[in-house]
Amino acid sequence: MNPTTLKGACHCGAITFEVDTRSEPAARCNCSFCRRRGAVMSPPFLRDRLRILSGEDDLALYQFNTQVAKHFFCKRCGIYTFHQTRSNPDEWRVNLGCIDGVDAYSLDAPVKDGASSSVVGRA
Repeated sequence: MNPTTLKGACHCGAITFEVDTRSEPAARCNCSFCRRRGAVMSPPFLRDRLRILSGEDDLALYQFNTQVAKHFFCKRCGIYTFHQTRSNPDEWRVNLGCIDGVDAYSLDAPVKDGASSSVVGRA
């Protein structure tokens, strides 16, 4: 399936974006951060496929463990929007729950084993 332009936003609408990717194959992760946020993520894509349309100043960054992955969320509503991956920093994923017209819970989203790749205990 070819990439398509998906449009999305955080919960409060401060951050809007579009991305050229597919919604499937979707994935989840079992690392400590992903388990707690419960997001269903898009397939990986290159950073230049993501365009922030509004709210760039409302984005906050969270990093943990190796400090390689970059998780972005809205400072206003707290919703995780997208992240740069740790396993391949050239790749990004978007939170499919933020994408207009996509029911993330209806997608087959196998769990990736991010917990086993942590280098710091309990991370």
